[in-house]
Amino acid sequence: MSTKKPSDLQYTLELEAGYPERGDAEPQNDLLTPQAVLGDAAAMMTLLAQWRDSDWLRALDVEFARFLGQLSHEQAQPLEPVLILLSALVSHQVGRGHVCLDLDALLSDPRNTLALPPEESPGRSGVEPSLTPADLTDRLSLDQLLSLTSEAHIVSEGSLTTPLIMAGSRLYLRRFWRYEQQIAAGILARLSADSELAHADTKATRTLSAALSVLFSNTQAVDYQKLACALAARNRFSVITGGPGTGKTTTVVKLLAALQSVAGSAGEDGKPSRKLRIRLAAPTGKAAARLNESIGGAVSRLPFEQLPGELSQHDIPTQVTTLHRLLGSRPDSRRFRHNRDNPLLLDILVIDEASMVDVDLMASVFEALPDHAQLILLGDKDQLASVDAGAVLGELCQRASRGHYTQHTARWLEQVTGTTLPDTLLDPQGQTLDQAVAMLRKSYRFGAHSGIGTLAEAVNTNTLDEPLLTACRDQQFDDVSWVHGRSNHSEPEALLELIARHALSGSPETFAKGGQGRQLNDHDLPPPVGYRHYLSRINEHQLDSASPRADWDGLALDVLEAFSDFQVLCALRQGPWGVEGLNDRIARELLAHNLIPRAEGWYAGRPVLITGNDYNLGLMNGDIGITLAVPWDQDEQGNAKLALRVAFPASDGSGGIRWISPSRLQQLETVYAMTVHKSQGSEFTHTCLVLPDRLSPVMTRELVYTGITRARHWFSLVTGDAGVFRDSVRQRVVRASGLAQLLSKG
Repeated sequence: MSTKKPSDLQYTLELEAGYPERGDAEPQNDLLTPQAVLGDAAAMMTLLAQWRDSDWLRALDVEFARFLGQLSHEQAQPLEPVLILLSALVSHQVGRGHVCLDLDALLSDPRNTLALPPEESPGRSGVEPSLTPADLTDRLSLDQLLSLTSEAHIVSEGSLTTPLIMAGSRLYLRRFWRYEQQIAAGILARLSADSELAHADTKATRTLSAALSVLFSNTQAVDYQKLACALAARNRFSVITGGPGTGKTTTVVKLLAALQSVAGSAGEDGKPSRKLRIRLAAPTGKAAARLNESIGGAVSRLPFEQLPGELSQHDIPTQVTTLHRLLGSRPDSRRFRHNRDNPLLLDILVIDEASMVDVDLMASVFEALPDHAQLILLGDKDQLASVDAGAVLGELCQRASRGHYTQHTARWLEQVTGTTLPDTLLDPQGQTLDQAVAMLRKSYRFGAHSGIGTLAEAVNTNTLDEPLLTACRDQQFDDVSWVHGRSNHSEPEALLELIARHALSGSPETFAKGGQGRQLNDHDLPPPVGYRHYLSRINEHQLDSASPRADWDGLALDVLEAFSDFQVLCALRQGPWGVEGLNDRIARELLAHNLIPRAEGWYAGRPVLITGNDYNLGLMNGDIGITLAVPWDQDEQGNAKLALRVAFPASDGSGGIRWISPSRLQQLETVYAMTVHKSQGSEFTHTCLVLPDRLSPVMTRELVYTGITRARHWFSLVTGDAGVFRDSVRQRVVRASGLAQLLSKG
């Protein structure tokens, strides 16, 4: 056992809890047998401390188990060692994004369920733990665990205020069990609410049908956007899911116009209805900015004069806010200003990029919604789930690809839209939730010959085969490049250097025809670029200290737009293949070509990513800014002198610039490379996805798919081993949760 001293706080907690100090007083490794650990609480805590010291568990996980053990001891109800183990593991699972600990899965496959021991973890303490979770679970049965939890005073089925909740074979922290219950109750209440639009023979439904006829032409046999609008209008809760370029934004704008048409038309009693109060939100500042950019154009193209209900452009909002700002976040608090006692003043809430919303935030949304409000979720069900616990959108869309619509829903859709659903989407046993979930199935961004679209589809359906990989290597697609060439293996150091050079120029020569000759909407598409592209805008500008601020704002907007033309995405954070290693390597490559003045600290040209919400500055997690030297201070003669400021796009959708002093920015990182997780809600003209030379648990089908689909026009792949690419696609993100089961009962 390591003799490394823990943090002062942790050390104090250990002493106060009555556990022995580290060192000779601790049980020795050779005494930690499965029988001893499962039979003695102190031995179990010693093993958990070993797991913590080797970075198998977080300190939080161990201290939570210690706290429950101490509390139970004080109440003269000592915990069984197995319950101490389960307490630490359920906390560990929440830290990995799961909502609960599935005991059945734990016993069946502890290694993959817990991702313990972690791959390539030599142990922070330098000593590997004596036992693995499998060494313990091999001696346990599900009946034993269910019996222990049913008798434990710290566990209940939810009727008592206990720290742990048991539901079936799923063990929850009480807070996360409550979140699931709130979400399920909010969805089921809205799905069960009656509405005039639920019936095909009401005036409201006839108005909806007329509006949809204006908004959609009948050129397609099955217009999935039109069907999605009808389904979403019919329910007070709905989900519209689809891959990149399937038109989610266009669909929701037309949906809002149709709903406003219904609201603006006279009701059955002849009295005009008021227009609906609509709010648009997204989980991050970047996602909100993207929706801001696209929704205004979609609204401007609506045929307002032809729609019933006397609509105008002002009836459809174009301003998007973050969910935290909408709910009214409070510093240093998990609670929001808007809640059940102070609900939001709205009739419809649209949440874009809903795959990024965790259970905590989604539960807060339902708590803040007034009872009559309609909630519409947009997102790609196949993208990565939220960084924090839960995969709400993924669970809601588990059955979306096959529709599962009942005959009643099919008849209603045919009456309202004039479209007959394909038989493949019908299911007489369809669930209530199925009738409120619509999937957009046609991509308008990627054509039949698009390598990006083909590769994304193959990854998503796990049909990645050697002919497709060969096509990528041999430049058979105009928009895809496999940077390392024909061989499956390359020397790691040489390949890392190649990544840095690729980031410099974008390597147009690795694409078919050098990236030349492609067209978009009858216009020539510029070839792929790298970071030299945006840095040249900075280094070659003609502004000086006498130039007006408006000109500097214009330069900043130009530089920010140019920066979005290329982005390196990583699967990992640490190591030479991760964000930390590649950011340093790319910066040094740019320095070697005199594109930046230094590779560390603050300098003109440094791109930064905000990694935490800062409401005082109006910056959100995911916001990207570029550092520029701009006229700010004055010298003794009153002349303006240059100072470093970071330019961020204005968050109000005005197209302006906010200049922030670097000294005021606290949570940030350089962003030549970012994780795929951080890229969610963003798109880049040219995306480079870097996969390391060996497999990791975080490298999954969802991660690869998300990385590929961040690319608008050009995609380049860098990996030291083609087998890693294929194996990553075979791994799935499966997050333990009970939400789908709760909703299936509705």
